[in-house]
Amino acid sequence: MKLSGRCFCGAVEIEVSGTPEAMGYCHCRSCRSWSGGPVNAFSLWKPDAVRIISGTEHVAMFQKTPLSQRQYCAKCGGHLMTTHPPLGLIDVFAATVPELDFQPGVHVNYAETVLPMRDGLPKLKDFPSEFGGSGETVTE
Repeated sequence: MKLSGRCFCGAVEIEVSGTPEAMGYCHCRSCRSWSGGPVNAFSLWKPDAVRIISGTEHVAMFQKTPLSQRQYCAKCGGHLMTTHPPLGLIDVFAATVPELDFQPGVHVNYAETVLPMRDGLPKLKDFPSEFGGSGETVTE
């Protein structure tokens, strides 16, 4: 499977191939602030499954912490993806790839939520233990 997506103005096009390693929602303050919404829908991919097809010269990056390198289009400010070097994964925002069959499996950083979501999915206080979090769940 190959899917493509674009930034807000279309100057940058990306492609993802295969299937994501995971999909879900992040409720952390950083993702909320970056996305401008109460929750961020993510899809995690191995680095070799994500590539920029065109517009590389317009891709800019902001790194607030060592965990996340947020990439966006310098022309329009449209968000593209976040590379997570310590995890060896790239978060391609679900909205960036409109044809992705988004099937969330988990909520992360739910202890920080401002939008409770009663959808039956596991709600992790922070991150899974495999990613350095507590792995603890919280109740809806």
